[in-house]
Amino acid sequence: MATSPTSSAASGAEGSSENDENENKNKDQSNDKLKSTLMDTVLTLERLDVNLFRAAQMWSAFRTKNLFGGQIVGQALVAAGKTVDQRLNVHSLHSYFVTHGNPDKPVLYKVENIRDGKSFSSRSVQAIQDGHPVFIMNASFHKQEESPFQHQFSMPNVPEPEKLPSDKDLLSEFLKIPDTPQKQRERVERFLAREIPFEHRRVDGMRVHFGLVPTEPRVLTWVKANGFIGEGNNQMHACVAAYLSDIELSFTCVLPNRDIGIGLMTSLDHSMWFHAPFRSDEWMLYQCESPIAGNARGLNFGRLWRRDGTLAVSVAQETLIRPKL
Repeated sequence: MATSPTSSAASGAEGSSENDENENKNKDQSNDKLKSTLMDTVLTLERLDVNLFRAAQMWSAFRTKNLFGGQIVGQALVAAGKTVDQRLNVHSLHSYFVTHGNPDKPVLYKVENIRDGKSFSSRSVQAIQDGHPVFIMNASFHKQEESPFQHQFSMPNVPEPEKLPSDKDLLSEFLKIPDTPQKQRERVERFLAREIPFEHRRVDGMRVHFGLVPTEPRVLTWVKANGFIGEGNNQMHACVAAYLSDIELSFTCVLPNRDIGIGLMTSLDHSMWFHAPFRSDEWMLYQCESPIAGNARGLNFGRLWRRDGTLAVSVAQETLIRPKL
């Protein structure tokens, strides 16, 4: 985990204490503001009935005018989590995007209690707009259990996020390139003007999103939610991770064909498995890869690694991709 910077040895104890107090006060104020932006807007739901919830503030996907899939998955998981024993944590979810949604309209989340057992609880969730489902999800929650059966792959060896430029820095440099196409320039400027509730540090720099040369379908990105969520709220961290998991993944399957214009790209489904506790407001490495694309569909897999090398989350998604005509 990231450590706090130590004060200079030349600083007096009184000055250091005062600076620390001011720094903590400013951090708390900043955290409150950012927490409100992330938790009280992006993933907040109004409870209308025991198993019925409404989301009024929706975030459109950057490249389209449709609902952002990550927010739908995250909000559906929030709704499901509000109906189960809080001693249980989500361990898996499987979902389908039935049709594109409208970010200018509220979304209703209808939760069905499938089963409550001694160790597991199952829920089914429908996201509804204009009386029709736009998204369906099944989620399973599990009581914590100790087990002697343990193993995992090793985390990739990559530079620390603090040593990598931010998206804002990368995109600002991109705009300085003289021969940048005007449409790409306008798209980048719109992105920089938006309020984004998460942060990226890309191991491969601008290669993935702005390179037009075909490359291997693998992406490594440090990602975290902006703001403060804190420890002990495993359910909210899982919901935020669901939101973050849809940001990079779908783009991976088109990297070998970056010389082909994309006419349509949208997520068809989204599955997640939660292996270990984590904090989504701290840096995690998102490892994405696509083993195959064909028949207008690309398959993507993702792994979210904690900084200590623990595999926290696994993700799978199929993406519909059609060329520009």
